Amino acid sequence: MTRLLYKPCPAAVKNLLGHCTALWLLILLPGNALADWYKEQAAIMGTSINVELWHDNEQQGRALTSAVMQEMHRIDELMSSYKPDSELSYINAHAAESPVTVSSELLALIIRALDYSVITAGAFDITYASAGQYYDYRSGKRPSQAQLQSALPAISYRHVKIDPQRSTIEFMRPGVRIDLGGIAKGYAVDRSIDLLQQAGVSNAIVSAGGDTRVIGTRWDRAWKIGIRNPRQRDSIVSMVPLENSAISTSGDYERFFEEDGVRYHHILNPDTGKSSHEVQSSSIIGTDATDTDALSTSVFVLGVQQGIQLINALPGTEAIIIDNTGRMHFSSGLARLE
Repeated sequence: MTRLLYKPCPAAVKNLLGHCTALWLLILLPGNALADWYKEQAAIMGTSINVELWHDNEQQGRALTSAVMQEMHRIDELMSSYKPDSELSYINAHAAESPVTVSSELLALIIRALDYSVITAGAFDITYASAGQYYDYRSGKRPSQAQLQSALPAISYRHVKIDPQRSTIEFMRPGVRIDLGGIAKGYAVDRSIDLLQQAGVSNAIVSAGGDTRVIGTRWDRAWKIGIRNPRQRDSIVSMVPLENSAISTSGDYERFFEEDGVRYHHILNPDTGKSSHEVQSSSIIGTDATDTDALSTSVFVLGVQQGIQLINALPGTEAIIIDNTGRMHFSSGLARLE
């Protein structure tokens, strides 16, 4: 782009010519140079995806926000249990018959998920989908008692056999299904932040529903992430300032229906195949969103006491839990700041 700038006539020119005419200088500027915040939003992975970043070049800034959305679509195509042609759906269809060869990326995330099953003593378990497949929150459908009893024996992370050398996964009994809904969105956020950092971005936020990660600051101030009141959609109960951190919130208000005064939501207790009810939401703060995503689900299932104990044992990790009475509870690091 070009810009005309007015410049007064220098005294030396006026003395030489005996008069002065204003001089206009034609300044050539780079066509896409415009330092600003660039944003993009889309519905992907069954939730709202948002990215905002600072860049000194408009073309590159907009290209990077689009690249984040493309990465979200790629991971959704790979890991969605709702897409029949995804790699995850292929695993669910065939892994009970024989070992299935899996891409290294998907295998690594499944291994990470299974590690969290061990860390949480089974509170985090991707085989919850063995019962979860019978819930439909849009239509208000839940499994019959017969379906639930049939599905429960298939819920155990120990039924998932991994062969890292051959890059295969196998289910050790019929009826096992896995779902990465408790970790994949956090992973997608981390992948997007990695993409931005590799491109030289140092100030940005990426969120996928309840999973958010920030780098740097916004206008030299920490990013502020609101924790929603689980029972009032437009109300915030706490604002959390973050720099170079991640936060994930799991709540019973994300996907649910109510029947006879009971709230049936998507965070299932692997022991029962039913919705957990001790807390309304759990928010975990940590270094990366993959971990905070898995931990927010785990703490929701574990409840206040066991959940706080788990988080207090993990360095660099904090928790804010809202119990089923609406009372807030904090991990040890945050409790000292109250």
